Amino acid sequence: MQKAKALDAADPLAHLREAFFIPDGMIYLDGNSLGAMPKAALGIVSEATGQEWAAGLITSWNKAGWFDLPTVYGDRLAPVIGASAGEVAICDSTSINLYKALFAGLSLRPKRHVILAENSSFPTDLYMVEGVLASREGLQMRLVEDLLSAIDETVAVVLVNHVDYRTGALAPVEAITARAHEMGAVVIWDLCHSAGVLPVGLNAAGADLAIGCTYKYLNGGPGAPAFIYCAARHLPHVSQPLSGWWGHAKPFAFEPGFAPDAGIRKFLCGTQPILSFRALEAGLEIIAALDMAAVRAKSQSLTSLFIELVEAGVPALTLASPRDASQRGAQVSFSHEHAYPIVQALIARGVVGDFRMPNILRFGFSPLYLSHMDVVRAVAILRDIMQNDTWKDARFQTRGAVT
Repeated sequence: MQKAKALDAADPLAHLREAFFIPDGMIYLDGNSLGAMPKAALGIVSEATGQEWAAGLITSWNKAGWFDLPTVYGDRLAPVIGASAGEVAICDSTSINLYKALFAGLSLRPKRHVILAENSSFPTDLYMVEGVLASREGLQMRLVEDLLSAIDETVAVVLVNHVDYRTGALAPVEAITARAHEMGAVVIWDLCHSAGVLPVGLNAAGADLAIGCTYKYLNGGPGAPAFIYCAARHLPHVSQPLSGWWGHAKPFAFEPGFAPDAGIRKFLCGTQPILSFRALEAGLEIIAALDMAAVRAKSQSLTSLFIELVEAGVPALTLASPRDASQRGAQVSFSHEHAYPIVQALIARGVVGDFRMPNILRFGFSPLYLSHMDVVRAVAILRDIMQNDTWKDARFQTRGAVT
């Protein structure tokens, strides 16, 4: 406990907790599913509804700058993920953006037909690959354990998850990108579990395309619009299949034929959810002002302390994440045969984590609103639940629609 108190006393990010709503008595360890709500979002959304929508109505597309939000906010996010202005658009959902990115990658390698991905990819990523395969004859999806060793001259696109959604393991995205380029392939980085919580060097690594969500560590709110990145060098040559009017070079010319925008706006489709955009602004303002190295250092400290205390006090759980902090994201996973009811018992005691099939207790540590003392208290409650078999209570056995 003294160690945790000392770490908190020296924490340069401790003041940020006051910027978020955290229910009294709750220890929120699920920032890798849905980030906490920034307090500033209330005022921003109130202005968007009470002034921009209620009073400004249609004029707010110009007066409040609604039409430009995908690229204005994209430019604000760009430095957080190591991109430049004009390379990021915030729009649509992660899955839709992945669909666009897959086709974009294929458009850069029209003579190749293999999409390479990991067996352990987040399932919806693979579902979207299946949809791409169904739309064009001759395409193949190749699933492997080790991307780095599987890239060859037949591969058009490599899809890699920066952080494994179950274990939190970091993929060697820079090495994978370098190898893919050596073999003439294009790489798509899925940044859902890394954007906003660790340094991401897209341009430094020579990345091609990337997608990700904003409702986890970027704290944009449930269903917040996602983002897509395309390296500037590819923009003149790349194409995507969802040729909606927002991606048109002259959307208000209402021409009968589609002519794509020359820049990142070519990745837009239709009208964007403006109220969700405005809610996202609060989270972007917070993260854009931070040194991502400091955010990363705190996340490593929090997760390392959690592993240390759980292994010392709750031996029934087995570590499922990399032990080396440099090899994992901002989450820690443990396995147990009865993971689901244990997670439910924790939630009932105010420690909110989540469960992933088949036996994973998953905990996401946002450095912006968690302390080391939160970790100490969370592990104490977990230890009590396990020692007293609280999780065996019948009320914790029934699974809800969202696990």
